[in-house]
Amino acid sequence: MAGVGGAARLGARRWLSSRSPAPRVCVVGSGPAGFYTAQHLLKHHDLVQVDIYEKLPVPFGLVRFGVAPDHPEVKNVTKTFGQTARSERCKYYGNITVGRDVTVAELRQAYHAVVLSYGAEDNRTLGIPGENLPGVYSARAFVGWYNGLPENRDLKPDLSCETALILGHGNVALDIARILLSPLDLLRKTDITECSLAALACSKVKRVWLAGRRGPLQVAFTIKELREMINLPGTQPVLNPADFTGLENAVKDIPRPRKRLTELMIKTALQKPGEMAAQAAAPRQWGLKFQRSPQEVLPTADGMRARGVRMALTRLEGSGESAKAIPTGDVEELECGLVLSSIGYRSLPLDPAVPFDSQRGIIPNSMGRVEGAPGLYCSGWVKRGPTGVIITTMNDSFDTAQSVLEDLRGGVLDVSVSKEGFGAVGSILSSRGVRPVSFSDWEKIDAAEVARGKAAGKPREKIVDPQEMLQLIGH
Repeated sequence: MAGVGGAARLGARRWLSSRSPAPRVCVVGSGPAGFYTAQHLLKHHDLVQVDIYEKLPVPFGLVRFGVAPDHPEVKNVTKTFGQTARSERCKYYGNITVGRDVTVAELRQAYHAVVLSYGAEDNRTLGIPGENLPGVYSARAFVGWYNGLPENRDLKPDLSCETALILGHGNVALDIARILLSPLDLLRKTDITECSLAALACSKVKRVWLAGRRGPLQVAFTIKELREMINLPGTQPVLNPADFTGLENAVKDIPRPRKRLTELMIKTALQKPGEMAAQAAAPRQWGLKFQRSPQEVLPTADGMRARGVRMALTRLEGSGESAKAIPTGDVEELECGLVLSSIGYRSLPLDPAVPFDSQRGIIPNSMGRVEGAPGLYCSGWVKRGPTGVIITTMNDSFDTAQSVLEDLRGGVLDVSVSKEGFGAVGSILSSRGVRPVSFSDWEKIDAAEVARGKAAGKPREKIVDPQEMLQLIGH
């Protein structure tokens, strides 16, 4: 079979040399969306050549900088991405900021198709008074800090208070709560950064509340993350049984994943303190607060930092996923010295030449084809919004890649004209003093991080300064 496939490919290559040039596709962004798009194109077209551009020297996006350090199994996907990057028809170019170092228009000149897969580089804001006070952080920045994202390396969050409040009921909110309350012995075995581990070692936080505008039936986290939190050694869950009154009946007809999740919350709420071995004399605790909408971050008497949050109590209109939280007029204040806003990530426009819906935070598209711009595509969060897990992004990226393949086969993309690809872009970058980082350069950085980690008894110690990365590879 291999021989037949090989012969077919050779035939295809002969056809290439005598008939038309290979299609050149550029993918902007090396997170899951970028790599899955590239993987699908390479797998389903024998001639296509894919170049992946990334603004950081290091690849993998949110797999490296978003996945919690204590979830190493989720990061295994980088092995597949590495195979894609090492394919003879794929090249990785790190350390290039598209929109600044090279424009989208210049990329479109050099490639038959350009796919924008650069994710969500910002966070949604609360839009309430006091959210800029010291002691208030976005989940995105906090996660970036403990995961070694260069732009967040100097965050220095103040962990000197006993109570933290996380606004949001998603998996990221639970990740943050878990990191704040995890025993240091557990974290020491992960790839969490050295400086965040040192800060957490001095942390006074021993109580974490997670507040959401809606009720138990609308939480966005999944059962795996909730179970992990419930079983976290040295911590006790504090759920109010009153929040779950009448829900035993309501869950009978809802989809199974939601039903199991709600039943686990109910079971936890009804448990007597210390019933679980992990919680016997637990020095730390966490809990879920429902139907609370933040109104204002309250300042200390001197106005210098956050001391709490005023919340509007809400009632639900409608049911299930579409239920809306309506303020009742009642308010309560929750004392806390650390506030983390985990209400979602947000994509930003990359280049004035690319249409962007700032309301929805996405590039307007149809099946990944950017509206009004033939040859321009998008995949991942910038295509559909910052929702879902890696598998969602995989399927979404395959869909976009399929649109590119259809347009190649249907003649929508004119491959009869040869495009220079990186040949042209490399000259532009060189004239602007920009030096790209190759995948083999990244492998040197990777090896250095793993070696540093080994010395500290952990899987890797991430380098958080891009200048240090570049020095390491002789740039």
